[in-house]
Amino acid sequence: MNREFLELIKTRRSCRKYKPEQITDEELQAVLEAGTYAPTSRGMQSPYIVAVQNPALREQLAAMNARVMGTTSNPYYDAPTYVLVLTPADANNPIQDGSCVLENMMLAAHSIGLASCWIHREREMFSTPEGKVLLKEWGLPDGLVGIGALALGYPDGDPGQAKPRKEGYTRVIR
Repeated sequence: MNREFLELIKTRRSCRKYKPEQITDEELQAVLEAGTYAPTSRGMQSPYIVAVQNPALREQLAAMNARVMGTTSNPYYDAPTYVLVLTPADANNPIQDGSCVLENMMLAAHSIGLASCWIHREREMFSTPEGKVLLKEWGLPDGLVGIGALALGYPDGDPGQAKPRKEGYTRVIR
């Protein structure tokens, strides 16, 4: 068993405070590539991964997400990169496939010194007329649903320690 990988899993934390500088292209490509190697139902590779670094577009996405959330703060924590994951609504297992993509990318980010946080409400965002227009502008097919997103960047501060694992988290039935 690879202890380094287990340690990587144990030390990854959600980050809610990012440095303003943009990540490198090489770092972004490494994270995106990790997402493409996530397991998907029937090996169909149904998810679409969209990385957004454009400041105006990030501001628009943050406003869309904040409206769904009922707030005015930035739900992406002002990260310099947002990575959105969408899947066809009629995919075999869209939520599971997209979730595996997001997890792979979070672990890859952590392995190269980046921080991330899983962000919700993309399903609601991209079901709106504004969201559908964006998908069309990005050249994506009709019928996609948002699964989730990552806030991605360099951490600004210490991520802290993991909470102790709860009692009775696992069961072994023999």
